[in-house]
Amino acid sequence: MRAIADALQSSAVTLWVGGLWVTGFIFVPLLFSRLGNLVAAPIAGRLFEVIAYVGIGCAAYLIAYRLARFGAGSLKQAFFWIVLVMLACTLAGEFGVQPLLESLREQALPKEVMESVLRERFDTWHGIASGLYVVVSTLGLGLVVLAGKGR
Repeated sequence: MRAIADALQSSAVTLWVGGLWVTGFIFVPLLFSRLGNLVAAPIAGRLFEVIAYVGIGCAAYLIAYRLARFGAGSLKQAFFWIVLVMLACTLAGEFGVQPLLESLREQALPKEVMESVLRERFDTWHGIASGLYVVVSTLGLGLVVLAGKGR
């Protein structure tokens, strides 16, 4: 049973971090370069939403797994805290920043938000969302290294 739990830990790290990198640094830039902002933006938004939920699910498993396997000792492990920070940033982005961005888009109608007076606020919040994504993606690399070392 422990071998299955260990394999699920590796799978969760791979799915989450791999998904973050492929989505944010390969697929979404390709979408924008090929389709333009008006078509790519809603698709990209949905992709980021999906990977956020994947991350929340993976983080829940990783935290539960670590607590079950190591008990209170997991609180002394960098792996545990990296997952927790990644989860917090993911939650802040998905349930804090994204609703603000969507609200700004709706307020700008019938214009596109980038053609409205709300552009500066949208740019600021979009920058915050991007920053959170980069933080989560970078921490994810640390998680991959730690998981590879069996820590």
